[in-house]
Amino acid sequence: MGSQSYTVAFEGVEARIVEVQCAVSPGVPAFSIVGLPDKAVSEARERVKAALNALAIALPSKRITINLAPADMPKEGSHFDLPIALALLAALDIVPHEEAARTVALGELSLDGTIQPVLGALPAAMAAAEEDRMLLCPRACGAEAAWVGAAEVIGAGSLSEVIRHYTGAQIILPAAPGEITADPGARDLRDVKGQERAKRALEIAAAGRHHMMMVGSPGSGKSMLAARLPGLLPELSPAEALETSMIHSLSGLIEDGGISRLRPFREPHHTASMAAIVGGGRGAKPGEISLAHNGVLFLDELPEFSRTVLETLRQPIETGEVMVARANAHIRYPCRFMLIAAANPCRCGYLADPARACARVPHCGEDYLGRISGPLMDRIDLRVDVPPVSYADLDLPASGDDSATVAERVAAARARQTERYGEMGRVRLNCDAEGGLLEEVARPDSEGRDLLTRAADRFGLTARGYHRVMRVARTIADLDGSDAVLRPHIAEAISYRVTGE
Repeated sequence: MGSQSYTVAFEGVEARIVEVQCAVSPGVPAFSIVGLPDKAVSEARERVKAALNALAIALPSKRITINLAPADMPKEGSHFDLPIALALLAALDIVPHEEAARTVALGELSLDGTIQPVLGALPAAMAAAEEDRMLLCPRACGAEAAWVGAAEVIGAGSLSEVIRHYTGAQIILPAAPGEITADPGARDLRDVKGQERAKRALEIAAAGRHHMMMVGSPGSGKSMLAARLPGLLPELSPAEALETSMIHSLSGLIEDGGISRLRPFREPHHTASMAAIVGGGRGAKPGEISLAHNGVLFLDELPEFSRTVLETLRQPIETGEVMVARANAHIRYPCRFMLIAAANPCRCGYLADPARACARVPHCGEDYLGRISGPLMDRIDLRVDVPPVSYADLDLPASGDDSATVAERVAAARARQTERYGEMGRVRLNCDAEGGLLEEVARPDSEGRDLLTRAADRFGLTARGYHRVMRVARTIADLDGSDAVLRPHIAEAISYRVTGE
């Protein structure tokens, strides 16, 4: 007797289809699993036997062999329990062979036969849709997987429910997508007193997805400004929400099946390891830069991060993806994020205050910020000094536009960029434009080009820095509703590039 069902093995955000073959043949009674299973998969036989025993289903005194094909691909995780049980039930003629063969299943079995939730239901549903198969998953994962829409999703709470469903005794209704997570209430930009230049830079960064760094003494408002950035960003498009949620699904960050349209905002502590930031560890899981895909990565106290960790950000910032290479895995994750960094001007934080600065001024500031390498700083588009706010300013009424007003301008600027670039694949916003396309869309007028040339000579801009000024100027022009990049746009972009030089 033989049968089959299907499941998935994860390689990054990609779920690869695995055929679960079951053969029941005469011989010495045994239950073996082959096909490069890891420890968790090998232990599935004990969980499956206990779950079947709880349902009073006795295994025959024969040799049971489970093969996970392709056999040369490593299989990891407890989600192989349910597809193995389903294939075995089909081999025992308890469920129909043809129904098991058109099912992609994943789920962990308890010893009493209940099905426990697992990670990765959303990528698994994508793989099932591509194969035109049904997805069988734990009930707790059904709402998450149902967001794919193209695949029928059945969420079961126990193995007995699965048997009743496949035999027609009690049909399980297809799962419905979970409710989109509601906005808990964005913090308003008007809460920040003063800091009008930093607010303007934050608006530009939001409009063009430009990387930004704020330098200022403790308590000047850097973290407050960064925390209000999500309120300026437009919601994720359906395609972006699915991209981001697939990564979050692999990390177990989706709650109650609800997919959020809010852009991610990740703020790891400066003690985070390279594996935590870039990705890695057991199973080469996604790191913070991938969890911030299509959103914001806020690195507070940037010089306090390990230099090795900071240097690994250079390539992902440029390419929008990261390759996590390990001895037994080479996994590629998307990581198109906006980097917002904050730093004190020196270790004590009071470089510009003669009454409070340490005795090593100005060398302490040079040493402290010198921990950030030149190549990494060259990739940061906007650099803003955030001066301390006086007590008198704190008593003044709120100034500037609120977050909703700024968000409208940001959305309008991004709409112009979407219309400009159309269907150009990787190029979505001004920050992605390069080469001939950048020269075409961000070509300044004659006065602007003269100013940009003089600034490049005066401040020694690199080729990368030169092009990043053009990108920022193009975003400023979009915020102004201008088709052309003019001298004032170039001047403002340069002012953010050369701050502190």
